[in-house]
Amino acid sequence: MKKLGSLFVLLLLLQITNIMAQDKAKVLVLIHSDNGGTYELAKEIAKGIESDKNATAIIKQVKISQNQKLKDIPVATVEELPTYDGIAFGSPVYFGNISTGMSEFLSKTVNLWTNHSLEGMPATVFMSAGSGAGKELALQAFWNSLTVHGMVMVSNGIRGTESINKAIPQGNTVLGVTSMASLKDVERPTKDERNLAELQGKNFAKVALALKGTFAKKAIATIEKSINFNETLKQKNIVLPQVPKPAGNYKPFVRSGNLVFINQVALKDGKILNPGKLGVDVNEQQVKDATKATMLNVLSVLKEAVGGDLSKVKQCVQLTGIFNTKDDYTKHADLMNIASDLTVEVFGDKGKHARATLGASSIPVNSSVEIQAVFEVE
Repeated sequence: MKKLGSLFVLLLLLQITNIMAQDKAKVLVLIHSDNGGTYELAKEIAKGIESDKNATAIIKQVKISQNQKLKDIPVATVEELPTYDGIAFGSPVYFGNISTGMSEFLSKTVNLWTNHSLEGMPATVFMSAGSGAGKELALQAFWNSLTVHGMVMVSNGIRGTESINKAIPQGNTVLGVTSMASLKDVERPTKDERNLAELQGKNFAKVALALKGTFAKKAIATIEKSINFNETLKQKNIVLPQVPKPAGNYKPFVRSGNLVFINQVALKDGKILNPGKLGVDVNEQQVKDATKATMLNVLSVLKEAVGGDLSKVKQCVQLTGIFNTKDDYTKHADLMNIASDLTVEVFGDKGKHARATLGASSIPVNSSVEIQAVFEVE
């Protein structure tokens, strides 16, 4: 009976915890950051959002970054925006306006605007402002973009001024906190700029909680699809590497209409995996391992091409495998099956594709394999 009573208490506590979690506002802190300044402010905004324990904050970025500070931050999709109770937007200042990365992301929200998906949702903004010139213009431009969606704009107001150090330039505005990132007189964001960002987050959480449930949430099915897809990768123990950097004057991918074109070699952790010619420097198993690494690189680039949401892939159209082999080698298809099987494992029927496989006397950077891929995406 004692054990039964303890179990009942535990289940009751879990139920209470679950109810409390459901009552919290869920706030997205959505950023574009070049050198990490906007991200530093975002962390303070998130800290403020969670300070009264009535809201949870999730930091995401609008596009994949190669900056080491930012590469592990998840990428948001446009479709998931309506699933939150509020969004705090952060961006660098570009010539008195929002950044190109943030602008490109917002340009994809036309369907949300058409369906009034963000109407009534609270929003607040913050920016990393370089020297500070044009910060109010940029903040106002941010406000203009969001009010078109019918979002409820939450200003920072006049707060934190009583304790701010007025002997140095600070990024305080009534429209939202900024950090004067390029002024190197002190560490940026300054202690005061961080405090102001935390206060802004705390104030925003109160508004998000108050408005929670007063506006319709849409497009939940799309984001759940994306989450389920990522969970599938996790269950299959498929880990996508960081997107390889181009070795010359070209892009990791090119999108033309709904087609994405990708070429990759067997780069792993910054080095070519199992380099050389099959039958001379490497054996078949080593080339198969290199083929898997190459295809994982292809999928990593593909994920970047679709903004982090692989559920947008409609079809793998074509895979072409090129192998560094001797003239008399004929089992190229067996080697390429590794890439084909991985593609089908990830995408199911959408991964089934046309294929070409051939041998070459040499491949750039002494890779034992190169894969060319064409995908159709939304």
